[in-house]
Amino acid sequence: MAQLVRELMTESPVTLASDTPLREAARRMRDQDIGNVLVADGDQVRGIVTDRDVVIRAVAESGDLADWRIGDVCSERLVTAAPNEEADNAIARMREHAVRRIPVVEDGRSIGMLSIGDAAMERDPRSALGAISAAAGNA
Repeated sequence: MAQLVRELMTESPVTLASDTPLREAARRMRDQDIGNVLVADGDQVRGIVTDRDVVIRAVAESGDLADWRIGDVCSERLVTAAPNEEADNAIARMREHAVRRIPVVEDGRSIGMLSIGDAAMERDPRSALGAISAAAGNA
């Protein structure tokens, strides 16, 4: 039987309002050892901010992050997955769009996050990506 996205995803992703200060989002990523937060307006997922977005879109642009909000740097073109879809389909979509992680959305609300690391740890834990993804963070 095919594996479902729900079986691979990480549950309860961090979701913040678009007007959340960028520095707060970065702290949450650090404290929870994650590489992204979702951006939502109410219950509806609107975008994603990755640690790379913080560096490329904010730090490189301006050393002073005091006035930056996550809505200023988030990627709004979301690639998403449904919890009950086959994981292979979601992974193929990640490859097609060259993204490393996608929100798992049900009725417009985020219920999880699927990353290539999650897939590697489950499907090929002895691969380099599986081993790296399973290792403790260095933050």
